[in-house]
Amino acid sequence: MNKFKRGLFALILFFYSINPLYAEYLYKDEVIFNPKLTHDVEVMGEELHDKTGIALRLVVLKQLDANQTIVDYEKNLIKNFSEPTILLTFSEVNKKVDILARPKSLYKYFDRRQVLSPTATGLQAFFMAVFFSNSFDDFKENVTNYGGTIIPILAEKAKGAEIVNKYSAALFNGYADIAEQVALSKNVKLDSAVGNSNRYTIEAVKVVFYLFVIYGLYLYLRKKFYMKKNKK
Repeated sequence: MNKFKRGLFALILFFYSINPLYAEYLYKDEVIFNPKLTHDVEVMGEELHDKTGIALRLVVLKQLDANQTIVDYEKNLIKNFSEPTILLTFSEVNKKVDILARPKSLYKYFDRRQVLSPTATGLQAFFMAVFFSNSFDDFKENVTNYGGTIIPILAEKAKGAEIVNKYSAALFNGYADIAEQVALSKNVKLDSAVGNSNRYTIEAVKVVFYLFVIYGLYLYLRKKFYMKKNKK
């Protein structure tokens, strides 16, 4: 009987992953097809909706139509939902990720800028601001823009099957971040919340970044000392 139950559960997860009609909160998936991602998003999305009345839907696209922006896609899609809805949308080929909420009052329940930040830490934001700001206003904007839970992971290099795993980790990380922020704003607790565990991947990104910075400083200092030695 236990083997039968496990087999049935696996079959249900597989059916979730291939049939969007049964995946309400992972609304569309044209890329990942990960039963665990589908299950985790469905469980968290359903609990969030039951406790707050807000539907948080994840949309994973292979590619947008020609001359269509990701915001245009979201605006057309969100018309299909009568309830308060937040869309987290990713397009693989276009390399775009976005969040759209309707009604607009939903934005007060989560920090869209933070979730979509390209940097995970304040130190990363500082270096980005130093090297890529065109003005002091740009610097102030960039140096305060950090805490991203999606893009820093998507920016990591990966090959083969690791690419899909990277997408899965990044998008669930962002989905959970939004869900937990909304729940906190609504003063409810999600039993499905992942809490600090969804930060592990971000912590790995931080470690890689810091190692890169240290290595860069090492190369810079080595070159400087080499040039000084040659002059002597």
